[in-house]
Amino acid sequence: MIRRLSRLAGAPARLLKGDRSGATAAEFALTLPVWAMLIFGFFTMSRVYFGRAGVLNGLGEAARVATLWPMRPVSDMQAAFNQRTFGLIGSEAPVLTFADGAVNGQAYVDITVTYTPQIDLLFTTVTPVTLTYQRRAFRPA
Repeated sequence: MIRRLSRLAGAPARLLKGDRSGATAAEFALTLPVWAMLIFGFFTMSRVYFGRAGVLNGLGEAARVATLWPMRPVSDMQAAFNQRTFGLIGSEAPVLTFADGAVNGQAYVDITVTYTPQIDLLFTTVTPVTLTYQRRAFRPA
């Protein structure tokens, strides 16, 4: 009697032993969050690098305007920077600062831009990173 009951109790386990119909769905459910974070992370970092390229392009244009003759005011450099910057979203406004100086009688301007990109991953938050770039442009006499 006990043997018969143990055989009946083990019958569902024997029937399901070779059944693999749900294995793929279970594996997919376990790996989906990891893949989603990788894909969203890839797109987020691509957008950050695209914004970085735009900020550097604007910084180079501001430095180019600083070297033109006759000497241009800071407002022209700021306008050139704003016109040539690309790849930023609304809350990522770079801050541009100017510092004048002279070396061996040659005037220059140091142009510094500070940029804090937004890095949003799907399931986690990332602490903001501030990127700072600087160019020195020698002014015409």
